Amino acid sequence: MTRTLAILGSTGSIGTQALDVVRFHRSEFHVAALSAGKNAALLLEQAREFRPRVVHLDDAAAASTISKELKELGIELLTGPQGLLEIARSVPCDLLVVATVGWTGVEPTLCALAAGRDVALANKEVLVCAGPLVMEAARLSGATIWPLDSEHNAIFQALAAGPAGPKAPVRRLIITCSGGPFRDLAKEEAENAGPERTLAHPTWDMGRKITVDSATLMNKGFEVIEAHYFFDVPLDKIEVIIHPQSIIHSIVEFVDGSMIAQMGTTDMRLPIQNVLTHPFRRPTPVPPLSLARVGNLEFRDPDSERFPCLQMAYDAARAGGTVPCVLNAANEVAVQTHLEGHLPYGGIARTLARVLAAHQRLPGQDLETLRLADAQARSSATQIINEIVGASSGRSTQSQPQDVNT
Repeated sequence: MTRTLAILGSTGSIGTQALDVVRFHRSEFHVAALSAGKNAALLLEQAREFRPRVVHLDDAAAASTISKELKELGIELLTGPQGLLEIARSVPCDLLVVATVGWTGVEPTLCALAAGRDVALANKEVLVCAGPLVMEAARLSGATIWPLDSEHNAIFQALAAGPAGPKAPVRRLIITCSGGPFRDLAKEEAENAGPERTLAHPTWDMGRKITVDSATLMNKGFEVIEAHYFFDVPLDKIEVIIHPQSIIHSIVEFVDGSMIAQMGTTDMRLPIQNVLTHPFRRPTPVPPLSLARVGNLEFRDPDSERFPCLQMAYDAARAGGTVPCVLNAANEVAVQTHLEGHLPYGGIARTLARVLAAHQRLPGQDLETLRLADAQARSSATQIINEIVGASSGRSTQSQPQDVNT
């Protein structure tokens, strides 16, 4: 039986790997819709191969460069934020893959769930920003949210393998991380690092934004929040441990002390395929893992002084309301500024700390409140970044962006 997919973020790291899985199991899937930000050339290439009914580009100018070719293929072209929502709520599919990055994934996910569509969620920020709203939308419609991220998919698999299945009593969830490129670097040296060093991830091949989040461990903080909502486990029962080899993706410890760990090659196509072909296991295009070649598996606790963003995420999650949404918005701004070369690595955490300190928490019980908090946090982060950069260089990020990272 063919399964119909719609993929948001099809030209990104997760989206292209999802299409690799579809390509490997061609007879089992039909792609109904593809969506991208502004990579028109790759989206057109994907459209020619998979022949979806609809494609979407957020950037209208980029969309105009491929509109003629898509029309000749008989493929409808949508643009802008409303086009993304149209795919989420209206294009018939068995599963919506949300592989976008950041706040942009929140509203499409809510729209899909409200329409009763199952969602495969790779976008960490959706549950970070709007966890209670998202889980309630799924509960009301009866839709299922599947964990596509490697760590949460690993927990999903480990829970299912327990002696009592997914309902077995859990003592704690342990989420692993590589520690990123700065795990062994002196904190003072990492402080002034530019994006080229931050992007040198030791084990995973990921998109630029999530690679920076991996370096700061913000992605682990976000994954803690995600796990809290996905598996209904208290925050104090979710831990993070550094595992440099990235072979064990997560561990579930049950109340009897037994631990079940999910292991595998560091390739996102494994968790993606686990969801897309669930409940069946299929051969994959991923080379098998050689334990003999791996040799040793190491573990260590993360250093809170070296990785302050991890504690910020825990604190934001405990505060709840608009605070996690504000943390995410400020992080998006700080990470993008770092990637542009305007803010050193250490400036990311300093920016977030100041934005959080200035924020007045609200309950965050509706999308409009969260949207306003997101916008205000972005504005605050931009102002603080200009102050940080101005203090170190005597210039604002807007006036002299090239000199900040020296």
